[in-house]
Amino acid sequence: MGRLTIAGAIAAALFCAAPALAITNGAPDGSRHPNVGALVAPTAYSDGTWTYCSGTLIAPKVFLTAAHCGDAPTERVRVTFDTAYQDGDVVYAGTFHANPLYDQSQSDPHDIAVVVLDKAVKGIAPAKLPAAGSLSNLSGAQQFTSVGYGAYEVTNGPGGHQFLYNDVRMVATGTLNSINKAWLRISMNPSTGNGGTCYGDSGGPNFVGATNVIAATTITGDAVCRSTNVDYRLDTASARAFLSQYVTLP
Repeated sequence: MGRLTIAGAIAAALFCAAPALAITNGAPDGSRHPNVGALVAPTAYSDGTWTYCSGTLIAPKVFLTAAHCGDAPTERVRVTFDTAYQDGDVVYAGTFHANPLYDQSQSDPHDIAVVVLDKAVKGIAPAKLPAAGSLSNLSGAQQFTSVGYGAYEVTNGPGGHQFLYNDVRMVATGTLNSINKAWLRISMNPSTGNGGTCYGDSGGPNFVGATNVIAATTITGDAVCRSTNVDYRLDTASARAFLSQYVTLP
């Protein structure tokens, strides 16, 4: 889910299809996943000090995220890999490229995008993508490591639910609920010991277990970030067709 409104696409990321979330029932990631970063809000819409979607470095100049994190099919954006982003920290400029087939009304929404960075990121090893069809027969006990910069807590008071952010990269573990041709659904129910994503984690990775292989990218979930993390599979023909334009696939 995208973070609270900076423009049309980010507003859509919050209010269309209950979009993708921030890490809840998790912990600060620290240096565990240095290849996970975030899109930094334009200063035209904020003071420039907050992140609104997450993503992963998958090649030295290619950052994977979600199509609904953009305002247009192509646009200029900034990416940070800091563990706790503050205004003035290093950012990498690049061009956002959404899948031209992106459409939330489809069973396969093609909700995938990359940022092609102007300069290669040095000192950070890119994450790995899954092999074709490799997620089709996962066990119901399979766990995933979700990483992102989204809301770390949801409170409920007289004014309704409030989503708390600190622009810190967070991590949590969830267990597979179900899988279909386009989606993984991962439990993030804290009553069963799981954690997961919330607003601001859209585009961020869900790694297979404790590996460096990204199974799927966070797209949506329940409105208060307590039940199910819904993620776009990266091993499908449609996802691979888009990604093959930018990276060499396994």
